[in-house]
Amino acid sequence: MPATRTARDRARAELTTAIKEEARRQLGEAGGAALSLRAVARELGMVSSALYRYFPSRDHLLTALIIDAYNAIGAAAESADDHRVPPRQRWLDIWAATRAWARAHPHEYSLIYGSPIPGYQAPQDTVVPAARVAMALVHVIRSAYVTPPPAPPLPAELRAQATALLGALGDDLTPDLITRLLISWTQLFGLISFELNGQYVGSMDPTDSFFAYTTAQMADFVGL
Repeated sequence: MPATRTARDRARAELTTAIKEEARRQLGEAGGAALSLRAVARELGMVSSALYRYFPSRDHLLTALIIDAYNAIGAAAESADDHRVPPRQRWLDIWAATRAWARAHPHEYSLIYGSPIPGYQAPQDTVVPAARVAMALVHVIRSAYVTPPPAPPLPAELRAQATALLGALGDDLTPDLITRLLISWTQLFGLISFELNGQYVGSMDPTDSFFAYTTAQMADFVGL
């Protein structure tokens, strides 16, 4: 019985992987809004009712793909973080690895950082995977004990929001530093999104030098 159960589990895992791979292929062709369980089942030679045993709805399949994408880009960022090198270089490496993953997987990147999919509401399960890149940058800042350059004081509402974040991230950071991290995190994904969507064509294209320069500027901005 245990061997049979193991074989069954292995077969289920393999088919789950096949379903997600076909769904990713369709994402590349038509985008997340057009993803259809029936179309995925048809391409795999399955009846729809069989696929529903793996993913009860399109939203369940989308969530699985979203979590996979967040974890993949997060793993790329974390793998680039070599604790043996200076914190500034760690920062540069994380930014470069995040961009490299997005360029290699543009459709998966678009699923998590592109336009919202009509009718889809991401569940709480996506929150921790979505934070992996940001947390990799937080770990670099923590290890460096940085003091950011002087800046104007935060407005009261922004300071309150940043202070609330400290409850989740720890009080070894400050509202000013949290705000700078959020600005730089937004800059990272803004740069990548602009590049992948062709917004730099005719200006900063190719984008390599502009991305590297901005990465260094944001390292200065957070005090590295």
